[in-house]
Amino acid sequence: MFKRIVICGVGLIGGSFALALRKAGLVEQLVGMGRTRAPLEAALALGVIDVIATDWESALADADLVLLGMPVGQMLPVMQAMQPYLAPGTIVTDAGSTKCGVVLAARMAFGERIAQFVPAHPIAGAEKSGVEAARVDLYAGKRVVLTRLSENAANSVAVVRAAWQACGAAVSELSAEEHDQIFAAVSHLPHLLAFSLVHEFLMRPNADQLFGFAASGFRDFTRIASSHPEMWRDICLDNRQSLIAELDAYLAELMRARVLLAKADGPGLEAMFSLARERRDAWLAAQRY
Repeated sequence: MFKRIVICGVGLIGGSFALALRKAGLVEQLVGMGRTRAPLEAALALGVIDVIATDWESALADADLVLLGMPVGQMLPVMQAMQPYLAPGTIVTDAGSTKCGVVLAARMAFGERIAQFVPAHPIAGAEKSGVEAARVDLYAGKRVVLTRLSENAANSVAVVRAAWQACGAAVSELSAEEHDQIFAAVSHLPHLLAFSLVHEFLMRPNADQLFGFAASGFRDFTRIASSHPEMWRDICLDNRQSLIAELDAYLAELMRARVLLAKADGPGLEAMFSLARERRDAWLAAQRY
């Protein structure tokens, strides 16, 4: 299906995309690009990519598809650097966890070539980052969201959809605005909370004691605090308005819980806990991805 795919940012996300497409037998050559040489050398040694490109002119020669897998804060300069060498038949997509900011960056960088950019977000990952964490099955049974642009040709969207489906993913579509509002709630807020809780503990005088006694509940709640700090810094800043709205709603809920505790309202706490458990159990039972 693809003669040449370029992956800029060969980490967990980009590396897993490469491994899955290679296993599917749909790509002849995988080209790696990135800020630093060492991760690219590791990707080459692991067989994730076939060749390292040092400039966009050589990387994009005969390229069918480009996946931008770097943190969203790097999207604009990378797009600007590649734009002069982007051939009319090359499709560009991304794996960014925010979409409005990425689309704005693409419009600024690509200009009249914006139709060649098909935004996407794979809803898969792990708390560990880097190409060493890449897995061939990372996207199997997971969801990928496309936020197609009005300028995108149907065949360009179909190519990106087919690539993710070849990785084993189920593809959905949302507008960029819908995407950012939803994922501020179900992804960005949980990460912010996990990072914040660990940070609050480590700033205490008895931090070593707290971490010494922490067990599975703390481990499970804070698992995603082991995620890539730079990536999540960029996500939180890029989607900060939606994230602030979700954080405000959560603070209000915490205040309701505090009032129940202060009043020693056992029935009120139990009712809240019961509703939460029932809804979570129903959500788990309905999971397909």
